[in-house]
Amino acid sequence: MTKRMMQCIAIFFMLFALFFAVPFPMIMYYSIKSEIPLDIDGSDPWLSLGLVALSVILWIVILAGFYRKWVLRVFSAKRNIERLKQNGVYREALVLESTNISKPNGGYNTYELSLGFKNLVDNEITQKADVNDMKPYERRFEKGKKVGLLIDKEVKHIPYFIFESTDASIHKGRIVLINLGWLLFLAIIVGYYIYSYQSESEGMGWRFMSFWHPLIICPAVLLFYNVLGLFLWGKLSGVPGNAPLIKFKGVRTTAKLLATNLTGSYINEQPMVNFELEFVDQQNHTHRTNIKKIVSLLDLDSTRQKTVDIFYLKEDPRRIAFTDDLKEIS
Repeated sequence: MTKRMMQCIAIFFMLFALFFAVPFPMIMYYSIKSEIPLDIDGSDPWLSLGLVALSVILWIVILAGFYRKWVLRVFSAKRNIERLKQNGVYREALVLESTNISKPNGGYNTYELSLGFKNLVDNEITQKADVNDMKPYERRFEKGKKVGLLIDKEVKHIPYFIFESTDASIHKGRIVLINLGWLLFLAIIVGYYIYSYQSESEGMGWRFMSFWHPLIICPAVLLFYNVLGLFLWGKLSGVPGNAPLIKFKGVRTTAKLLATNLTGSYINEQPMVNFELEFVDQQNHTHRTNIKKIVSLLDLDSTRQKTVDIFYLKEDPRRIAFTDDLKEIS
């Protein structure tokens, strides 16, 4: 499956999920309300005001999250790139694979690369990266060429590494459009509060507010999606949340596979398996630990291997990850 196909599938599921987060609760609420009118007279005014406050807090969290992700993160990334240019740890990387994914009439070439280089503790790793090449005539990113990288020595800030030749700039026009879109989103939410009050209050204030009102359900579902996504990625994929830290500062070794057990959980009919592992660190200390991850039904042979390759943190050997899973971290 190509990267573009995966992006299309991701967009489809995002739109599908968005329907159940916003339009669907509104359709259900107004359909039920038309059949069963609310008893506004008997509602508790203090509870109603509390629900209004809760809905405002939920929307503030949603709006702040969007603004941080789409606007503030851009400026943070630019600042981190400038910091890496000054303090990054240099590594020379070999271009293992190079695929041209340029858009027609894009004005520059875009490559999807697979790079091989030593991490911060001199263990060989493979890293995927996309790069825009403003000088394609120099053929710097062809297979077999070597490129310079600068890595964040603490692996704390995104991006964790950059190409030595990277120049950071912010597209002001795009930032303006994103801000306008955010303000439009804010205006729609405020407008819906006004509409709800005018159409549902019946002269009795916010007593119409309930736990199942779209002003509460919609942001609650959006937040639930966010938490669910983090849970599925961090707990069920087998790739820990600190995977970049393990990859760039971890030590590679071979672990004995002591046992594998089905946990009883399934995602898309794929079983989650608990791997019990044993390995010896650089200080000759033996460690036993486990990793849970979803295993494809086509890859069940991996549960019968005697050994597996892993990375572990020297300062905390309990934090480990499968080498194959780290290859997907980009």
